[in-house]
Amino acid sequence: MSPSESSSQNPWFAVSMGLIGVIVGYMLGSGSGAMPSPAAPTPPSVPSAPSAPEAPPAGDVKPVDPEVDHIRGNPKAKLSLIEYSDFECPFSSRHHPTMQQAIDTNPDDLNWVYRHYPLPFHPNAQKAAEAAECAADVGGNDGFWSMTDMIMEKGADTAQFASYAEAIGLNEAKFTECLNSGKFASRVASDMIEGSAAGVNGTPGTIILNNKTKDSRVVSGAQPFSAFQTIIDEMLK
Repeated sequence: MSPSESSSQNPWFAVSMGLIGVIVGYMLGSGSGAMPSPAAPTPPSVPSAPSAPEAPPAGDVKPVDPEVDHIRGNPKAKLSLIEYSDFECPFSSRHHPTMQQAIDTNPDDLNWVYRHYPLPFHPNAQKAAEAAECAADVGGNDGFWSMTDMIMEKGADTAQFASYAEAIGLNEAKFTECLNSGKFASRVASDMIEGSAAGVNGTPGTIILNNKTKDSRVVSGAQPFSAFQTIIDEMLK
């Protein structure tokens, strides 16, 4: 009997060959007998574009009055950014360049109106607001905005207000006399009452007002310029 014939007639040979076939088939089917192919890399997720902040309609908004309000930009613009702000609030300071960027980007259609909203837990905010009003009293609209820019940049340090006035070219003696008198304390308080009636409850609080239709939106906080521009574009349609 040849070796091949002996093997083929041995029952254990048949069983062994069957088991080998099962094992090989399993390995081929499961892929465990080969190096696994590398998984395709997961593509990085693309962050969604930030949505514009919620901007509900404002409440009772005091109309912009060039005889009373401090306006930067085109006084006859279709829209006004009415900012209720606190000179001692760090968010208001951060917000200040955003408002300038907005009117620089929309010079014909937009102006910037500054109104006061000194928060009671900021000890220098009230007097800083009065300092800006005294700067207007001595130096007109330009004096107001120069003092506003200075305080936002340098800080609301009451001991420095007189030197700020001198630095921007105001008569320091007249400015100091005005500030010490408390002449504009009631004006600042009125701004705050009117701001609350319009829907402002913190600083900065900005109302975007269509001066013709009186349509308005309230934007709370120091939002990025892009968020304001989105709302401005919608209101200019």
